Amino acid sequence: MAEFMAILLFISICLALMAGYPVAFTLGGMALLFAGFGVLTGTFDASYLSALPNRLFGIMNNQTMLAVPLFVFMGVMLEKSRVAEDLLESMSRLFGTLRGGLAISVCVVGALLAASTGIVGATVVTMGLLALPTMLKRGYDPAVATGTLAATGTLGQIIPPSIILVLLGDVMSSAYQQAQLKMGIFSPKTVSVGDLFVGALIPGLILVGLYIAYLIGVAVLQPKKLPALPQEALGPIEWGKLFGSLIPPLLLIAAVLGSILTGYATPTEAAAIGALGAMLLALWKRQLNLAQLKSVAYGTTEITSMVFLILIGASLFSLVFRGFGGEVLIEDAFAQMPGGVMGAFFVVMAVIFLLGFILDFIEITFVVVPIVGPVLLAMGLDPVWLGVMIALNLQTSFLTPPFGFSLFYLRGVTPRSIPTATIYKGVLPFIAIQLAMLVIAYIWPQIITWLPHKLYG
Repeated sequence: MAEFMAILLFISICLALMAGYPVAFTLGGMALLFAGFGVLTGTFDASYLSALPNRLFGIMNNQTMLAVPLFVFMGVMLEKSRVAEDLLESMSRLFGTLRGGLAISVCVVGALLAASTGIVGATVVTMGLLALPTMLKRGYDPAVATGTLAATGTLGQIIPPSIILVLLGDVMSSAYQQAQLKMGIFSPKTVSVGDLFVGALIPGLILVGLYIAYLIGVAVLQPKKLPALPQEALGPIEWGKLFGSLIPPLLLIAAVLGSILTGYATPTEAAAIGALGAMLLALWKRQLNLAQLKSVAYGTTEITSMVFLILIGASLFSLVFRGFGGEVLIEDAFAQMPGGVMGAFFVVMAVIFLLGFILDFIEITFVVVPIVGPVLLAMGLDPVWLGVMIALNLQTSFLTPPFGFSLFYLRGVTPRSIPTATIYKGVLPFIAIQLAMLVIAYIWPQIITWLPHKLYG
């Protein structure tokens, strides 16, 4: 009966979220409702809830999670300081005379924005507003143009510093400790956000390279879809403006990621460097004033409050789910699954991919990963590899029709003359690239694990 209640709890929460109820209150409220019913029917031990105060205190006292508001502040500040606009204009003039040059510029700028902001929605909307009208005006195929924008916008999911990697790093660290206890290992070694940042760096760069290779292929094989533009239409290349728009973001990225890679700063400290650097960059561009600062602070508070409120609701759900024996149920199911650990891994990845249609990455990170993570890690999977694979998987689901979140963001800024089916058609090749990247990382896990092991041992 108790295990049936665990399954029913998970299904009920998914249905409530699909119905549009607020995530944090759905998680916490549904968990309390089931816990109360379980106490009345004798299927739930209320003592499990005694751990809740310590859980909540741990969330508020978590140094790693302090990186979330700092990275969000950095991203929102850069979004409002016209970094993307100046970068796109300069890169378009540099590459626009080549076939597909404008699309390649969008891809490069999207990657730089991903490494600067880490916020998918902001990147997709910003790039859509700035680049799409120009691409359509210059005769670019609408499907390729919208597909490029949607795909490059989701690079913020995998290229560090990514918010999802920060959240996954904290969750995977806890899952790794639980897995070690299950295996009877008492080791001080853990999984840090820095490990995931370093592990995601090479796959992220390979993904950008595959995107650009696809665009070059389209430009060569189907030149009418990605025409070259005359220099007169683009205007002269202003090298001073090009370097002025390119170097400051690169310096900021180098300061944030470089301090992590070299071990001079923790991800939280690097996030503080990034927040300060974003403010200095906005000041240099004369985009920093009191009204702007208030707007950025408000946006940061709104996003951070949402993340932490969801985390609190997810912690309550996790306690109740375990109280009903849900974790034991999953362990037994994985143990009996054909294919052993890899069979269990493929099932989890398929479930996460499907849940990515209806849940945001925050809910999946806080609800699903704490349930399946300890079990998979106890079966012997590398925690850094698993974390980056989950991030790549979620990035793919963000692109997949008909429910991909990136598609919703882009649809909001796309002209009505372009049907939704065109956007869906445009992202299909990029979904194939994403899936190919997952296969590559599965066949050669060293792509993810080599650099973290090289740097941190």
